[in-house]
Amino acid sequence: MTEDSRFVIVGGGLAAAKLAEQLRAQEYTGALTLISAESHPPYERPPLSKDHLLGKKALVDFTVHPPEWYREHEVDLRLDTTATAVDRATKTVALHDGSTVPYDRLALATGSRPRRLPIPGTDAAGVYELRTIEQSDALLTLFGAAHRLVVIGGGWIGLEVTAAAREAGLEVTVLEAEDVPLQAALGRQIGAVFADLHGDHGVDLRCGARVAEIVTTDGRATGVRLTDDTVIEADAVLLAVGARPNVELAVDADLPTGEGVLVDESLATSDPSIVAVGDIADQQHPLLGRRIRVEHWANALNQPEVAATTMLGRPAVYDRLPYFFTDQYDLGMEYTGYVAPGQDASIVIRGDAAGRRFVAFWLDSGNRVLAGMNVNVWDVTDRIKELIVTGRPADPQRLADPDIEL
Repeated sequence: MTEDSRFVIVGGGLAAAKLAEQLRAQEYTGALTLISAESHPPYERPPLSKDHLLGKKALVDFTVHPPEWYREHEVDLRLDTTATAVDRATKTVALHDGSTVPYDRLALATGSRPRRLPIPGTDAAGVYELRTIEQSDALLTLFGAAHRLVVIGGGWIGLEVTAAAREAGLEVTVLEAEDVPLQAALGRQIGAVFADLHGDHGVDLRCGARVAEIVTTDGRATGVRLTDDTVIEADAVLLAVGARPNVELAVDADLPTGEGVLVDESLATSDPSIVAVGDIADQQHPLLGRRIRVEHWANALNQPEVAATTMLGRPAVYDRLPYFFTDQYDLGMEYTGYVAPGQDASIVIRGDAAGRRFVAFWLDSGNRVLAGMNVNVWDVTDRIKELIVTGRPADPQRLADPDIEL
């Protein structure tokens, strides 16, 4: 690319900031604009439901780069700015104020947003979601004022906020539609480990719950009514029922989408001038041999290196295995690999699941390792990756024996 070329990044999270960093690190010297609808320079999301809610980290601690970094690296950082359309014919991005920004290469890093429930009361005061620093700050303030919190959804965000709320002394009820929390991600057997964890910490976990409405009084949430007419009283309600990728710009620009924006192994879309990274990237994964879209921190951290290379016209392939982690109370966990929704897989436990110190492996019908999760066991992630990448069958009995080296 020549020095007079123009690169534009749309997005205000970790992926956008890391992509700007990678472009400069890979010696791109042309114009570089980063467009973010948020008021703050890009920051990481995991602390919003973890260390920030626990009062251990402030925004400055998980901001990717300070404002001066963008000035020093000649990145035109446009905060409080919303991209409203992409015109692929003229290669321009339209902004909310009616202006446009031209591009030679464009990166979409628009992230995701909380999914809403189609029930009455979700817009009432005292109903919370969690995606931004402002929403995390609001929850942190709530922790100092409320006594009873109802969390709708037993996924990662819901359980992490629950753990923080319990440590702050709140009474917490979690309403989960499935038989155990995290069932879609981990299955019933491992989901039960997290159910026991929260039960041991005093959480009122109600599985198989169906929510009918958020009960309100004078416009403020005062509880949640289930379909069996049970009412759980609350001072506040958190909606944590998943996320939806922000693909509207891509859809309106006629870029192919599926679970997210369709990209190839190099993170390029069907338009060679446009890449997509992070939560919205529905990638053809070279190792897994299928499309996957992962809404986790590691993708936002690692994909930008490949996306930057692709934007600069060089060959690149993103082949890292999916990875995510959680911290809840005294439980720390890392998960590596991928099990497709509905895929038939057996689980092998290595260690003490009841004592919450173990490694779990998901195996396909040929005993090939698909994924591994270490709970309060450390320094095994690289070995789990090797077991997955080799693609060789594993002996389940040997895999379960902690006395045999992985």
